[in-house]
Amino acid sequence: MQNISSAAFSDTKPHYELLDGLRGVAALLVMCYHIFEGFATSPIDQHFNHGYMAVDFFFILSGFVIGYAYDDRWKTTLTLKGFFKRRLIRLHPMVIMGAVLGAVSYCIQGCVRWDGTQVSFTFVLIALLLSLFLIPVLPGSGADVRGNNEMFPLNGPSWSLFFEYIGNILYALIIRKLPTAALAVLVALAGAGLASFAICNLSGFGHLGVGWSLIDYNFPGGFLRLMFSFSVGLLMSRIFRPVKVKGAFWICSAVLAVLFCIPHIGGEEHLWMNGLYESVCAIVIFPALVYLGASGKTTDRLTSRICKFLGDISYPVYVVHYPLMYLFYWWLWSGDEKIPFSQAWPVALLVIVASVVLAYLCLRFYDIPLRKWLTSKFLGKK
Repeated sequence: MQNISSAAFSDTKPHYELLDGLRGVAALLVMCYHIFEGFATSPIDQHFNHGYMAVDFFFILSGFVIGYAYDDRWKTTLTLKGFFKRRLIRLHPMVIMGAVLGAVSYCIQGCVRWDGTQVSFTFVLIALLLSLFLIPVLPGSGADVRGNNEMFPLNGPSWSLFFEYIGNILYALIIRKLPTAALAVLVALAGAGLASFAICNLSGFGHLGVGWSLIDYNFPGGFLRLMFSFSVGLLMSRIFRPVKVKGAFWICSAVLAVLFCIPHIGGEEHLWMNGLYESVCAIVIFPALVYLGASGKTTDRLTSRICKFLGDISYPVYVVHYPLMYLFYWWLWSGDEKIPFSQAWPVALLVIVASVVLAYLCLRFYDIPLRKWLTSKFLGKK
């Protein structure tokens, strides 16, 4: 571990350097998934098939880091009010930025739903207002401006931040008070529920890509993803004992990339098989990767710099990339036929690079200065 990174400078403990880097790797893999989603021919043909499971990995990381950063402070200096202030200062500036960028992107597209229906600017403003406060949009309402039943139609990935807030609230009010044995029981129950959800195909497509909407079983599925992953991260932070491992960052990064790229298993006839695969990833492999990442250390300056950079941009790039992705999708469907990947790949690469650059600019000139000011004003720290 090294000095506090700018990715979360308002916390006073040093960071697990490799976990910061793995968070960045997962964010980049999410972008690749969303790029290839534009060329998918069906819900089980996403090319970068399991990229949405980066959210489960994020939740585990969040639980582990929050447990490490805050568990031992509650009996000394930390209060509920102080905890919620810290988390809002850490998370909400980029929530606001993502909502604003999403609104700008939507207006550039002409304020139309995916089916071409024109949307009143009043409803765009309502959707923006709801997004600024991370309040989900009701399916089919006027504020559902894209007509896709998303919780946050101006910036789709915000749904996971909504659940992140729920996880933080539950941690502060309930979960942190649980004895380790009781927390282990909660993890086991949530894991059984998550596996049952996936194997029984409650998503309808044999996968765990749920939580982004309030229709059908989306919300319960998203809640199960949060409860298992966040809780197992907390549990690991309590029982963590590092193991010796060399090259942990590169090993874990490669494993994540392979797991996300494996084709959909079982086809349309055996959707439960893909549910089983994703259950094993979320319940067994991802926690093991986080454990290994927390155990490892960088042994050279290059890896250290890569991990720090990836950690710094991980949250901003996750928040800001999808407004650019909306414009990319809009361009793909701009003609009579969708532009094939063989022609679109240079633009796709440009979108990825632009997302990273935009994320860094937001971090450097907006997020860090604003969080420093908020920390000084509301936490009394310079």
